[in-house]
Amino acid sequence: MFEYHCRMKDPMLDGPRKAGGPLEAGGPLQAMSPGVVDFLFRQLVNGEPPEDVHWRREGTLLVEQPPGPELARRLSETDLDALTPTELFDYVRAAQRLGAWADKLREAAVERYCSGRSL
Repeated sequence: MFEYHCRMKDPMLDGPRKAGGPLEAGGPLQAMSPGVVDFLFRQLVNGEPPEDVHWRREGTLLVEQPPGPELARRLSETDLDALTPTELFDYVRAAQRLGAWADKLREAAVERYCSGRSL
């Protein structure tokens, strides 16, 4: 497995932390885009869970979508800034599955090419 090491640029976090200052680097709010913060705020105001449960009823979940062209389409049309951290994790896992599927297709084609069998 691999790990992501990233830090969002925030000039308030680059200097020394003062009492009552911004959150420390790597805090939970630092990983959220403005769209996610807005969504979570609306969920809180409406008394709903901090997760979008409505999309689960609209069709196949991204984590359950089998690798193939439909998964590639869904991944390419997804607005990453609108995803919650849980949905972003599911997105990454789906992209990994799609990559593994594409690697198998490539390996099969290379094997066929190298075997000398006519197409």
